[in-house]
Amino acid sequence: MTPVKLYRNPKSGHCHRVELMLAFLGVPYETIDLDMANGAHKAPDYLRISPFGLVPAIDDGGYTLADSNAILVYLVQTYGKGSTWMPEDPKTAAQVQRWLTIVADNVYSGPCAARLVKVFGVALDHAVAVSKSHDLFTIMDAHLAQRDWLAARTITIADVAAYSYIAHAPEGGVDLAPYPHIRAWLARIEAQPNFVAMAASPISALS
Repeated sequence: MTPVKLYRNPKSGHCHRVELMLAFLGVPYETIDLDMANGAHKAPDYLRISPFGLVPAIDDGGYTLADSNAILVYLVQTYGKGSTWMPEDPKTAAQVQRWLTIVADNVYSGPCAARLVKVFGVALDHAVAVSKSHDLFTIMDAHLAQRDWLAARTITIADVAAYSYIAHAPEGGVDLAPYPHIRAWLARIEAQPNFVAMAASPISALS
């Protein structure tokens, strides 16, 4: 089987969720780290794969796709068809989709944005991002007090999509200590077979 090519920034949670899904599914893959500081993501060859110049993107035997959540769906439909990663029951499938939307909105504007400020120096309002993070985590912690996984009785792509930026929220100055059920949920994901961690940002980048 030809490995799936994963174009990434190794410090991106969007990229990590795709790598995590590949690992969980046992799909062979190779990572291609883009030198984004020098504009590799805007090079013509890469724009043919990802027209908006964003990471991650994949090349699976000539089929290319960008957008992390779309890639998760593709990978499960291709390599995990019939598995519980993407339930077929309409109500549960709708819950998975709801959490993917929460990831794209609340997680992005909360813990992801806070980390962008602290780790990458992006000019966003850090206080607002931290506040949004705690609003989200308060709701999530109450939700996870009643269940092990976000959308279903088993782990799904919703959990994979949400994991990376929440696990690395402290790098953005968002404390996870007040949220025991979120921390237990993170531990359950990390206990899954073939789990791969995202590289932690160096302490010097967090000052």
